[in-house]
Amino acid sequence: MFSRRTVLTGAASLGLTLSACSKGSEGGSGDSSEGGTVGVAMPTRSSERWLTDGKSVVDDLKVRGYKTKLVYGDDDPKAQVSQIGKLIQQGVDALIIAAIDNKSLNAVLQQAADADIPVISYDRLILGTKNVDYYVSFDNEMVGMIQAHYIIDKLGLEDGKGPFNIELFAGSPDDNNTKYFFDGSMTHLKPFLDSRQLVVQSGETKLKQITTPRWDGPTAQKRMSDILTKWYRSEQVDAVLSPYDGISRGVLSALKSAGYGSGIKPLPVITGQDAELASVKSIIAGEQSQTVYKDVRRLAEAATSMVDDILHDRVPWVDDSMGYNNGVKAVPAVLLQPTGVDKTNYDTLVTDGYFTADELK
Repeated sequence: MFSRRTVLTGAASLGLTLSACSKGSEGGSGDSSEGGTVGVAMPTRSSERWLTDGKSVVDDLKVRGYKTKLVYGDDDPKAQVSQIGKLIQQGVDALIIAAIDNKSLNAVLQQAADADIPVISYDRLILGTKNVDYYVSFDNEMVGMIQAHYIIDKLGLEDGKGPFNIELFAGSPDDNNTKYFFDGSMTHLKPFLDSRQLVVQSGETKLKQITTPRWDGPTAQKRMSDILTKWYRSEQVDAVLSPYDGISRGVLSALKSAGYGSGIKPLPVITGQDAELASVKSIIAGEQSQTVYKDVRRLAEAATSMVDDILHDRVPWVDDSMGYNNGVKAVPAVLLQPTGVDKTNYDTLVTDGYFTADELK
């Protein structure tokens, strides 16, 4: 069995990190002939995004010579804890975990530590335990900033236009990324909320008021419907801050049911995240306005490169060693950069090979 690596100190640029990941990929595939088994725990099969993540991680590990055990918790934290426990009992050499509930894994990760199994927290930072070795994700505050900037630009707020009505949605309360997305968006939106160029008619502006358990679209749809019924009988929604495409589609359904999408009552500016196929098609059709594209194939590559380094007694390169504190320790992180996509540049997804042109028809 390998030895667990100590936390790196210092930071490097994203470019250096990606370069290091690439070099690790070349070295790993060449000298991992003895293989090993990596357990991969993903949160749900209900989102296209997580299906892509699971496949990408497994494919990358196989290229590097590893066997894999992929499990999906299907949005049940207890089930995910049980699955991870079984992976530990089966003697996996490393764990890549995208947590359902970021505070529920403390006991099972102690089992991993006792078995000398390194743990990579994948996209969602696992909280409240020292037994997380590394974190790989996108720059999640930047996601919120991109969404907020899009709203500001489309409404012409910096040109003094307004006031406009906006409603705010956030992700699941048990996902640590939810706070980062929200904080990122508020860095740009708060001045306009304070000046009342942006008005939240519902008054629901605090994070705890706007979260969406399990990132569930139907839950978002119901909340949007309730808001429209109560607060928009004589008003019109001009923008909706949505953190995720599934939530955006739920919001859209509520808006269309309330008569939005006609010439008299146009759809508001609606943001999103993850560039899910249904939402990209919605953007092309002029419904959802924007999404944040995160190429999860690159995230999978970063995670598998990190595992390969650890299992070959190399210290993984990170670009943030102190910024992601999980309440017990600073977890060294690799952060990738997201990209905003709307109707003007969705062809980026085809150029990158994320979707084919036929898929977007």
